Amino acid sequence: MNDYHELEEKIAYTFNDKQLIIEALTHKSDKKPYNNERLEFLGDAVLDLIVGEYLFTKFPHSDEGILSKIRASLVNEDGFTLLARKLDLGSYIYLSLAEENNNGRDKPSLLSNAFEAVIGAVYLEAGLSTAKEIAIKLLEACHPKIDLDTLSKDYKTALQELTQATHGVTPQYEMLGSSGPDHRKEFEIAVILNGTTVAKAKGKSKKEAQQKAAKLALKELKQ
Repeated sequence: MNDYHELEEKIAYTFNDKQLIIEALTHKSDKKPYNNERLEFLGDAVLDLIVGEYLFTKFPHSDEGILSKIRASLVNEDGFTLLARKLDLGSYIYLSLAEENNNGRDKPSLLSNAFEAVIGAVYLEAGLSTAKEIAIKLLEACHPKIDLDTLSKDYKTALQELTQATHGVTPQYEMLGSSGPDHRKEFEIAVILNGTTVAKAKGKSKKEAQQKAAKLALKELKQ
């Protein structure tokens, strides 16, 4: 594991209270008297505000519905995992040997939570403007183009809107099976419309497999 001072260099912020950054990087599996869950809770709210304000300013002519959809595509586990990986955050997290052997340093939920905790820690010590500066710089580095078409990853919602408009029905998702060891399981999901399988896809989680299958189904139906 790398030294957290390297992480401070990456985010261009040095903590005065070193315990804050240590706590932000401590997973509950590490069995310390503290962990990053409280800071994660705070960071989640801070990031929601930061991204909300950023989009409000960036898209002065977009209505609330559009802004909400763009924010939803950025403020989620996948979005924060992307930002965490940009910082190689997994290298700095304190976690148990068992969690490490379980591929913990690359788990999306663990990375996303740690990223929220780090932003929560920055906010507590340095305030909103510094937290905003770090978050937006990362956001823009990971998303050179921010708009609804580029970011709209919620294919399930898009598919449902399309099928209800064209077929008057809601698509069904059926689990076809799973394979691989527990720490690297892969799930296969089918999208079914009016009793017919329109598309199927595999993913590291059921949610990911559903989104991939919905994306394929959308492409198929649009053709």
